[in-house]
Amino acid sequence: MTGSLPAALVTGASTGIGATYAERLARRGHDLVLVARDQARLEILAARLRAETGVAVDVIRADLTDAADLARVEARLREDARIGLLVNNAGAAAHGGFANPDIEALDRLIRLNVTAVTRLTGAVVPRFLAEGKGAIVNIASVLAVVPEFPLGIYSATKAYVLSFSQALQAELGPRGIYVQAVLPAATRTEIWERSGRDVNTLTGVMDVGELVDAAFVGFDRRELVTIPPLPDAGQWEAFDAARRAMMANFAQDHAAERYRA
Repeated sequence: MTGSLPAALVTGASTGIGATYAERLARRGHDLVLVARDQARLEILAARLRAETGVAVDVIRADLTDAADLARVEARLREDARIGLLVNNAGAAAHGGFANPDIEALDRLIRLNVTAVTRLTGAVVPRFLAEGKGAIVNIASVLAVVPEFPLGIYSATKAYVLSFSQALQAELGPRGIYVQAVLPAATRTEIWERSGRDVNTLTGVMDVGELVDAAFVGFDRRELVTIPPLPDAGQWEAFDAARRAMMANFAQDHAAERYRA
C-alpha cells in the first residue's frame, strides 16, 4: 500500500464518474481496486494511473448483476484490510414508464442500482466497524427526490440509495463510519447512450470532472448529502427539516382528525 491513506474500491470504474473518481483518488495517493465489466478499459486506466501517480492499482472484471461476480467483489471487501473507502458508483438507467414494462430489464436495473449497493456495503461494514473507521460514498441522483421524471423506476432505485445512505449515517456515523450520498443531475457520461438517449439533445449537463471535484469538496467537508448542481444549500436543508418535522407526528393511536371527519 502506498503511504498511510486507505485503498479505495470503486465500482463502475472503467468510464465516466467511476473512472474520474479513480483518477482523483489516485492523485490523492490512494491505492485502488477498480471494478467494472470492461476488462480492457480497466487495464488501460490502471496502467495509466500506475504510471502517472505511482499508486498500486488492482482490477476486478465483474458484472455486478451476476451473483457469482458480485460475490467475488464482496469477498475482496471483506478480506482486504487495505480497503478503507468504498465508492458505490456502478449504475444504469432505463427510460420509459410502467405501462408496458420490460420486467427483465427492470430486474437487472434493480440488481445493479439497489442489490449490488446493498450487498457490497454489507460486505465491508462489519470490518469497518471492527476497525472503528471507514468511508462509503454512494452515488445516487437528484432524481431520488424527483419521482415524476420519466425514467421509469430509475428514480425509485436512486431514492433507495439516498434513503439507504441516510439510514447508514444514522446507524454507523456515531461509530466512526462516514457515509456520503452524492446526488448528481445530468452528467456527461456514457450512461445516456447505454439507456438509449442522446446527451447532446439535453441542456444543463455537467462535465464529469466538475461533478466529481464538487463531490470531493463535500467529502472533505464530511457532508452527508452532496448535491453538486444545487445553488442554494438551504433548499435541501429546508426539505430535510420538513421531513424531520413530520416524524414527531407519525406515532398516533388514532387516524388524524382529517380522516375521521
